[in-house]
Amino acid sequence: MTSTPTGGPAPFGVRLAAAIGSRSALCVGIDPHAATLAAWGLGRDEAGLTAFGRVLVDAAVGRAAVVKPQVAFFEAAGVAGYRALDATIRRARDAGLLVVADVKRGDIGSTGDDYALAWLDRDGPFAADAMTVSPYLGYGSLRGTIDVARANAAGVFVLAATSNAEARVLQTAVLAEGPRAGRSVAAGIVLDVADDNPAVADQRIGDVGLVLGATLDLTDFGIDEHEIGTAPVLAPGFGAQGARIEDLRALYGSRAEQVLVSESRGLLGDGPDGVTARVTDRADRIRAALTTTGSAA
Repeated sequence: MTSTPTGGPAPFGVRLAAAIGSRSALCVGIDPHAATLAAWGLGRDEAGLTAFGRVLVDAAVGRAAVVKPQVAFFEAAGVAGYRALDATIRRARDAGLLVVADVKRGDIGSTGDDYALAWLDRDGPFAADAMTVSPYLGYGSLRGTIDVARANAAGVFVLAATSNAEARVLQTAVLAEGPRAGRSVAAGIVLDVADDNPAVADQRIGDVGLVLGATLDLTDFGIDEHEIGTAPVLAPGFGAQGARIEDLRALYGSRAEQVLVSESRGLLGDGPDGVTARVTDRADRIRAALTTTGSAA
């Protein structure tokens, strides 16, 4: 299903491809850790969180395709945090940035559907362009979420291979039954996502994406880059976590041009004054990494 609501925006994948093409594939993480707020002289309250979001959003304008607020850091401040998150999302959307809500939701039936409506409904309380979701209640549990996303020209990014050490045993486990039998759990999710992005002539990037950590060797998780298909890839782990932008093609091969380079801590430095310069640097390096080594195979 790839239809767009009458009179509504283009599908998420179309808008994402356009944003990457006109700016860069940088995803600016908005992660107001308590320690960072304190270092910046900001409180963990509505004013402090709003000010933090403003700095990151303004630095991203014209340079990054996407901003990605980590909702947990706003939730920790309760209602005040949600007001600050609302202000941050509105500021980003008004500036023409795409917003991925990093909420990692995942549930069955109407509960999952309402999580999706909360974050993706174009007329809803937050109206993000995409959200992160967990498939570990079974990929089929995400069907309603994906349907809600598509009905609102939004997208989802499905956790597949993540960089936390605790995940490796589960994500590399081999499936014993079902249509993906013999493949790893992570590879099975990649294949499920690829099937949810049928080839559409005018859509180079799909609406259903993957989260594939940049600090990982995907082959260790049984993942073949060619099986990613048209799925956009949200790739955390650049910067402070150790992944290098210059290694984009080595990490993701033929799918490198579908990758959102996600960085948060590395952009913050010692304070807000240098954030714009660091965002500019990352955007320039991404473009160079994708152009100086030739086109993807």
